Amino acid sequence: MEYLKLDIKKTILFLMFIKTMSFLKEIIKRRTFGIISHPDAGKTTLTEKLLLFGGAIQEAGAVKSHKIKKAATSDFMEIERQRGISVSTSVLAFNYKEKKINILDTPGHKDFAEDTFRTLTAVDSVIVVIDVAKGVEEQTEKLVEVCRMREIPVIVFINKLDREGKDAFDLLDELEQKLKFKVCPLSFPIGMGYNFQGIYNIWGNNLMLFNADNKQRISKSININNLNDPKLVDCLGELASNKLLEEVEIVKEVYPNFNKEDYLSCKQQPVFFGSALNNFGVKELLDCFITIAPSPRKKESVERIIDPSESKFSGFIFKIHANMDPKHRDRLAFIKIVSGKFKRNVAYHHVRMNKKFKFSSPNAFFAAKKEIVDESFPGDIVGVHDSGNFKIGDTFSEGEHIFFKGIPSFSPEHFRYINNLDPMKSKQLAKGIDQLMDEGVAQLFILEMNGRKVIGTVGALQFEVIQYRLEQEYGAKCSYENLNIHKACWIESLSKKNDEFNEFKKLKNKFLAKDKNGKLVFLSDSSFSLEMTKQKFPSVKFHYKSEF
Repeated sequence: MEYLKLDIKKTILFLMFIKTMSFLKEIIKRRTFGIISHPDAGKTTLTEKLLLFGGAIQEAGAVKSHKIKKAATSDFMEIERQRGISVSTSVLAFNYKEKKINILDTPGHKDFAEDTFRTLTAVDSVIVVIDVAKGVEEQTEKLVEVCRMREIPVIVFINKLDREGKDAFDLLDELEQKLKFKVCPLSFPIGMGYNFQGIYNIWGNNLMLFNADNKQRISKSININNLNDPKLVDCLGELASNKLLEEVEIVKEVYPNFNKEDYLSCKQQPVFFGSALNNFGVKELLDCFITIAPSPRKKESVERIIDPSESKFSGFIFKIHANMDPKHRDRLAFIKIVSGKFKRNVAYHHVRMNKKFKFSSPNAFFAAKKEIVDESFPGDIVGVHDSGNFKIGDTFSEGEHIFFKGIPSFSPEHFRYINNLDPMKSKQLAKGIDQLMDEGVAQLFILEMNGRKVIGTVGALQFEVIQYRLEQEYGAKCSYENLNIHKACWIESLSKKNDEFNEFKKLKNKFLAKDKNGKLVFLSDSSFSLEMTKQKFPSVKFHYKSEF
């Protein structure tokens, strides 16, 4: 009998060990990353080609082509298809060489930067896309600064090599000077523009030759054991092969060898060259990425650091999207799984509301396409249906009281009154504004003085997107009225005595508003007025973001 008990105990321990190993294997398989760039650098095209190489799609859609009436897979909103730009972060997942890859394709346009900033809280690494002709641009610098602040490993992809552009070495210098990168080229172009012949892959030691007719399919590469291989001259010609030999020699002498630890600790940034539209350099980028990019990383919460290998589930909402399918009026909250296993039909603790929620149909994403999943692992993004309970930044757990850091609302830069153009659709307008604000596309402020609604956005183009979506998705029409506001500041009283705070509220009443969460906000009409107010009321603290 004693032997029987011992055998059962051993069996249970063995099964637990197998289960743990299986769980850890799933974590190691995952790669969750964001693609960021200045507008028109080819970010969405690169996303399409990564899906093509991953076998997730059979043919890539030209983002702006009018000849090919096919929209990019990651641009699923109607306004994105019309303008040819991404205005919202898309989530895409596919399997490649036994790795589960989750891509977050972000908007490049600066008017939608806040969505991108929030998305960077949910990624473990980033690919930065650079236009070969334009080099490092303003929006790229801002986004890279956020990556540096969050200590996110970066790979650089220099795109559009089939067009005339800057010299490869000049671009590498620009990356070092403007972005403060320590670059390590892992592929190198053979010519450029009209003379573009292909890509030499330093990482995999192979050659990919240019074929202008191969935009929609995958090209085959030629293996080169060493650069003195006679095949090189046969493929490129003597002049181009000699130039490549010379340039690769310079790369090896001037730039450091690749070091994975330096890359993961943000001390080194690998660089790939290519043409996403023509499928050049994309496979090389992807093959290297799955080898060196980090699996799900630890995440800092207010209380402690959460390790992905912990057995208990935790995750946070980094994005909410209403009407992904306008026909069904569905509203989805995107949860990044930080630790443990997320299971369908299991009740999880919503920390802010101190309430349990069970999800009967959690979704995995392929742009606008969704499929119900029974379980998901750290690094995965799942979409759960939301009836209006959730907010960006909300944390879920198995009971532990934790709050994940770093998902703030930023101070808007553009402000307008919003007016209802159809009194018969007041409810639809109110619902539309409420849901779009929950998505984080803009911020709503209600003036204390008269209750008028003010929309604040990071970029002016957001007003057009809001107006378009209100009409298309909610059947409500609105107009805007200009409002002269310099800055929105969230207010905190540092004084134990409320006299000064009460005086501030009394004197500045017409400049005070409440945000969607009921927090007090000061809408300053000029930088001078803001500075004077700070000096007059030293016990009142002014914050440029909602998280303080």
